[in-house]
Amino acid sequence: MSNEQRPPLPPFTLETATQKVRLAEDGWNSRDPAKVAKAYSLDTNWRNRAEFVQGREQAQTFLERKWHKELDYRLIKELWAFTGNRIAVRYAYEWHDDSGNWFRSYGNENWEFDDNGLMVNRYACINDLPIQESERKFHWPLGRRPDDHPGLSDLGL
Repeated sequence: MSNEQRPPLPPFTLETATQKVRLAEDGWNSRDPAKVAKAYSLDTNWRNRAEFVQGREQAQTFLERKWHKELDYRLIKELWAFTGNRIAVRYAYEWHDDSGNWFRSYGNENWEFDDNGLMVNRYACINDLPIQESERKFHWPLGRRPDDHPGLSDLGL
């Protein structure tokens, strides 16, 4: 049993759910697997596409592999719905492979949190769309998306 806390804590309000989503986006945009993995419970369960991840250690390994493949990764998440200790998000991210082929990946996630605000369940559905580099919409320096950069709805995504 861990005493770690990851505010904001459930039950979520519109304000705290929105904040939780942005904090998750910021973490994933850091592309720091060890840092990001700390947002998940020690016994977290994921379904990511057709891959199943069990526990924080496997989550960190998954993220290391992901960002080794998905280069120049930039992500935008948007709150879709929330209730109690659950949040649903939609998102898109852009990346390229080691051959220079660009993609925009679209997805939806369902999240469930424990009382300490750590994610215990993450269910992700993702589709990859090949794009030309000229079609990219996410043009900030690697890292946190600037506050004045448009979100998904603003970009028509």
